[in-house]
Amino acid sequence: MSLMIVGADNLGSIRDNVRDLGFEEVTHLSGRKKAKFRNFEIPADTDFVLVMTDYINHAVMRKVKNAAKESGVSVIYARRSWSAIYKKLERRAICV
Repeated sequence: MSLMIVGADNLGSIRDNVRDLGFEEVTHLSGRKKAKFRNFEIPADTDFVLVMTDYINHAVMRKVKNAAKESGVSVIYARRSWSAIYKKLERRAICV
């Protein structure tokens, strides 16, 4: 499985924790620079998009949401804490 993370300047241990859950490929975009989202597209092999809601503005969130709808990718919204992310992934039955 592959995961795209949008938001947060630094992931810290989140990248390692997500890999431990079975995501082989993890892509990260900080969400700070609007220019990177001007022609935003989700890579074709992405299974899920994780949006860190504390570090992203509304315009970028809308672009990510619309791109996910177009490509049929599930979006998970969570704060930048491992416990919040894990709860959201657990609700979606991604991790057991």
